[in-house]
Parts: sequence; C-alpha cells; structure tokens
Amino acid sequence: MIFHIYTDGGARGNPGPAAIGVIVLEVDEKTNAEILRNKFGKKIGITTNNFAEYTAVLEAMVYLSEQTEKLNLSLTKIIFFLDSQLVASQLAGSFKVKEPALKNLFLQIKKHEVFLSCPVYYEYIPREKNSLADREVNLALDYS
Repeated sequence: MIFHIYTDGGARGNPGPAAIGVIVLEVDEKTNAEILRNKFGKKIGITTNNFAEYTAVLEAMVYLSEQTEKLNLSLTKIIFFLDSQLVASQLAGSFKVKEPALKNLFLQIKKHEVFLSCPVYYEYIPREKNSLADREVNLALDYS
C-alpha cells in the first residue's frame, strides 16, 4: 500500500497558540487515485511553527503505525507533503537539525520509519497545494 500524507502545523504568533493538520490518503496502485483514509487536526498548546510542523508529521506517523499494527497493513511507500521547506529538508536528510526540541521530534519520527519498514519520502510543496491540511490546522485553532 502506498500512502500520501499531507501535514501542516501552524502557530499564531511564533511562539503562540498552535495546531496541526493531517490528511492521510491511500493511493490506488492501479489508477493512482488518492482515497481519503483519515483527516484530523488538533491544538498542541503554545509553541513555534517549526515545532508544530514536526508534530504534525509525528502524529501522522503514530497514526500509520497504529493502523499498520491494528489492520496488519503491508506498506510499500509513504510520501509526506509539507509546506515547510526547512522541515521537509531536515527529515529528508538534506539539512541538519540543531534545535534540541526539534531533534527529539526528528528522532521519534525516525523510530516510526524503522517500525513501518518501508521507504518514506518527504517532499516540499507550495502552501497552495497543502490547503486541506492547512484547513485542519485553522479549524483546530478556531473551534477546538
């Protein structure tokens, strides 16, 4: 199974009230169509934009790990789409993570990669192409 995961994190103020948004899509390998498996957003307290971006990826990894175990899924590839070029580049290994709090999240994400035992890719996309995950962030901040 191939999954496309769109994640976003945002803070109103930096730091400020923050939330995450996650869109989980399963890719039909015959047609390449994306099928919505889950979407969620939630507040994560007062933090920075980068911390929120990392938290969104980690929460998506936790969700996938739980689903894989619960449903005995066989994953072949996961592609994360993020509108944070910094976080996408750090998770892809192009940039180093220097901030201790972010490094901790980075290491947790990498542990989930090992657990899921399939290739995981991180791609930067422009904000306009991440509107569904961004919407989940704003809904969480506005109504939670």
